Amino acid sequence: MATAADVGSRSEIEAFLFLEAWLLDHGRLDEWLGLFTDDATYWIPLEAGQTDPITSVSIVYDDRTLLEVRVRQFLHPRAHARIPAPRTVHQVGNVRVLDADDHQLRVGSTLVLVEYRHERQRIWGAQVEHRLRRTADGLRIVAKRVDLVNSDAELDGIVCLF
Repeated sequence: MATAADVGSRSEIEAFLFLEAWLLDHGRLDEWLGLFTDDATYWIPLEAGQTDPITSVSIVYDDRTLLEVRVRQFLHPRAHARIPAPRTVHQVGNVRVLDADDHQLRVGSTLVLVEYRHERQRIWGAQVEHRLRRTADGLRIVAKRVDLVNSDAELDGIVCLF
């Protein structure tokens, strides 16, 4: 049975994940980047169960610097591949704490992302794992892993951030 501290922590974690989703849906990507630590990674594996982003191919494997570049490219006014920008709705659910210590939390969740662009709607489903660190500014993302349920399918160009 969950203790009051567990419930409070889970509430804080859910609020953080919901904020992240809201920032993405509202195009507030600079604020979204602010949720990541300087040593953060953002990973979308190519294969289910993939264990190593370095020795096998990934859809995306960015450190903080590459993630900043990705966001700048996304926001650039002449980024023709992203015009118009997608409109999205991120639905986060099934949030659970997988592991925790005094400094870091490992959190699992599910994501359903609805993307609308060029009069076409796509739905993405994923299992997501966040490693979160407690900082003076609150929770921050140390690592985000997004396992798309259809990662091994033809993805037809991903233009949204998960």
